[in-house]
Amino acid sequence: MRVALAAGGTGGHILPAAAVWEALRTLRPDAEARFFGPDDRGERALAERTGLAFERVPAAPVRGRRPVALARNLLTVAKGTATAAAALWRFDPHVVFSTGGYGSFPTALAARLLRRPLVVYLPDVEPGLAVRVERWLATRIATATEAALRHLPAKKTRVTGYPVRAAFFAFDRASARRALGVAEGERVLLVAGATQGAQAINRAVFDGLETLCRAAFVFHVTGPRDIEAAHAAREALPPALRQRYLPASYREDLPVVMRAADLAVMRAGASVLGELPAAALPAVLVPGTYAGGHQRANARWLAEAGAAVVLEERELGRLVPTVLELLGDEERRRAMASAAARLARPDAAEAIARLVLEVARR
Repeated sequence: MRVALAAGGTGGHILPAAAVWEALRTLRPDAEARFFGPDDRGERALAERTGLAFERVPAAPVRGRRPVALARNLLTVAKGTATAAAALWRFDPHVVFSTGGYGSFPTALAARLLRRPLVVYLPDVEPGLAVRVERWLATRIATATEAALRHLPAKKTRVTGYPVRAAFFAFDRASARRALGVAEGERVLLVAGATQGAQAINRAVFDGLETLCRAAFVFHVTGPRDIEAAHAAREALPPALRQRYLPASYREDLPVVMRAADLAVMRAGASVLGELPAAALPAVLVPGTYAGGHQRANARWLAEAGAAVVLEERELGRLVPTVLELLGDEERRRAMASAAARLARPDAAEAIARLVLEVARR
């Protein structure tokens, strides 16, 4: 069986595709998959790390663009659709699986033009522009939360949860800390903006770095743009604190760090809906305001469940005191961790994989 995976743009769309492919390989060891998407935000590297062949499909966002940029990006989408159609014709998949985001749209559209079954996954609480169109092209739809159902056609939608990598369930807190070399009694703070980093969050952390390092070991995933600034900030720390600050542009072992952490500071991209519950990790969420502002809905869903605290970007001056308050309140963190764990759907990847197989057999 051959499966085309359509994704791109952000890790919140790429990582679910990888997790579902992981589950598909378990259910159907004979399955073959290929990743279709753009190659301008690290998609090829992420796909190839999971062992997927990569087909470059040009894509571009169209929301909120000025007329000249809109026209240029629409031409890119048209070119991407033609490229995807030719690549799909050669690969001849039994089913196409799209995880939304602008990077998926040309391949999803090409799939329907070629009359190939299309399964669309909405990883966010609210759909972006791509999924708002793809929901009408889809054979079946899966989604992360019940809250998303009001935006989707009920008859062909199934709530599955957010699929996360199996690595999240391979460690508990104690084994994760042993793997990282962190003593059980130490507090651990994870800061991770997104696969591309979050410069506003990074700056707030740099400004309060010495204070944060006195309170906890700080694992900081900066993204590629700010890693040099992070190394400079580390060198500026008192020598005794430098070992308590561990910056990296990207961490393949992020599930391990999340399982080991006491608290996270993160954007509210789609991945937090699955990864924070899977890790039972309390969080301070700083939603981005781009791509239609869907991160606010994600952050609100976790906060209303009691698993997170939300800070707007304009409130980042309060980040350090907010983090210190939570790190110092073990009872509150324990309650937030329990709330996060109640949202976990460990079987999400398998549930989506079974839906993909169900559609492919038709």
